[in-house]
Amino acid sequence: MNYFTEKNSLKLLFLTLCLFNINSIKSQNVVVNQDLKFEQLLNEKRKVNSSITINNRYKIQIFNGNSEASKKTLIQFKKENKSYDATIIFNTPFYKVWVGNFKTRIEAERNLNLLKKKYPNAILIKPSKI
Repeated sequence: MNYFTEKNSLKLLFLTLCLFNINSIKSQNVVVNQDLKFEQLLNEKRKVNSSITINNRYKIQIFNGNSEASKKTLIQFKKENKSYDATIIFNTPFYKVWVGNFKTRIEAERNLNLLKKKYPNAILIKPSKI
């Protein structure tokens, strides 16, 4: 007489799965102790991400090159132009300095003409979501 018929093996499998699920449900009490500095860092990152809107807005790229030169360009630009948002974006293999956050193309082109006097290689861009 064969005890392991197909019917019995399915019953055994079902019983095992049920017991496994019951045990796993019981063992899901987890307590996470999180450092307060981590939450502060996360909030800071959220602020930075919200200020860099990459969507339907236009930006002006005033620099494209290595890391050190892009940092210098950004610092110099921020000293001279307090009314513009400015940030460094890394797009392999170059660092780019993007300024502004313009809703319309006309507004962006008007500002591009002003910035081309100081940054002749400046170009108008409309970044897509990364």
